[in-house]
Amino acid sequence: MRRKTSLVLLALAVFFAALSPLLRWYAFPRLAKIPANQYQDMVLEAKDATLIDYNDGMKAKKVSKVTIVQTLKGNVEASEKIEKTAGKDVVVWDGLSYVVGPDGKMVSKIPERYIFDAHTQEPVHAAGEMVDGDPVKREGIEFKFPFMTEKRDYEYFDAQARTSAPIHYQGTRTFRGVDVYYFEQTIPWTKVPFPKTMPVQGITPQSIAKTGTTRWYTTVRKFWVEPLTGAPVYGEELHKEELRGGTLLAGRDKVTVFAGDVKMREDYIRHTVDLVKSNRTLVLLMTSYLPWGLLILGLLLLALSLWLEARGRRPAATKVEEPEPVTA
Repeated sequence: MRRKTSLVLLALAVFFAALSPLLRWYAFPRLAKIPANQYQDMVLEAKDATLIDYNDGMKAKKVSKVTIVQTLKGNVEASEKIEKTAGKDVVVWDGLSYVVGPDGKMVSKIPERYIFDAHTQEPVHAAGEMVDGDPVKREGIEFKFPFMTEKRDYEYFDAQARTSAPIHYQGTRTFRGVDVYYFEQTIPWTKVPFPKTMPVQGITPQSIAKTGTTRWYTTVRKFWVEPLTGAPVYGEELHKEELRGGTLLAGRDKVTVFAGDVKMREDYIRHTVDLVKSNRTLVLLMTSYLPWGLLILGLLLLALSLWLEARGRRPAATKVEEPEPVTA
C-alpha cells in the first residue's frame, strides 16, 4: 500500500514540477493580452503655459492652463477583420487627442488609429493605420510598453513627427509606492504637418501652406512604467510648438504656438496607479506566485514520496524466541 501511495505522489510531484515552467514560459505569453474592447481616457494639463492667440495678431500669450483629453477606444469589429489575415490576436485603438484652452475652446484635435499585437504590443500594419487622416507605418511601440518590460531602450512612435525614435531607459525608481522603470525620449526640433482641423474657421493647412509658414515641434517625453504590466503609471511632456517664416507672421521669424509642461491630472494619476496595482497582482500570479508555488509543492510531494518508499523498504523486525529450559 505504501509503495502505491509513493508512486502516486511521485507522479504528482513530476506533474506539478513540469507545470511550473510551462505556466510561466508557455501559458503566460499566450494568455496575457490587451482586450480588444478596452476603453480608457486620460486628462493632462499644462499650467502657466504659453498659447498663441489667433484673434489678437497671432501673438503668444501666457495662459493659466491648457487641457489635453486623450481617449483610446478599442474597435472590436476592425480588430476581428484584421485578425483574419494577420493570423494573430490584434487590437485596434481609435484614439483622439483633444486640446482646449483656458476658455474651453478647441485648440486642436488629432485622431489616430493604432493597430498592434495584443500580446507583444508590436505594431501590425494594416489598412486604416493613420494619424490625423495621414497613412502611417509605425515602428516600435506607442502608448503602452510590452508585458515584462526590460531595462533597455525601445523604439517609440511620435504621432506629431510621424516617425519613431529611441526612448531610453534611465533607471529604476519608486512612484506612489510602485517600483517603476523611468524612460525618456527627446524629439529635437522637427518640421511637422498642421492639424487637419484648425481652431480658426476658414483657415486650413492648405491655405497656410500658400503663405510659406511652417510648423515646428520639439518635446521631451517621460514615462514611469510598471515593468510587469508595461503600463505607464505616470507621464509628462515638455512640449513646444512654433510657427516659422512665411507671410502669415507679418515679418516675424517665429511665433510660439504652444509651450508648456504637460502633466497627468492628479485624479487620473490616482486612478491609474490603483488600476496598475491590481493588474500587477494578476501578472504576478501567472509569473511568480503560481509557478513557484507549484514547484515547491512538487518538491514537497517528491520528498514525501521518497520518505514513504524508504519506509516501505525497511526490513521488518523478526521476533526472537527464548530457548526453553532443559530438564533432566
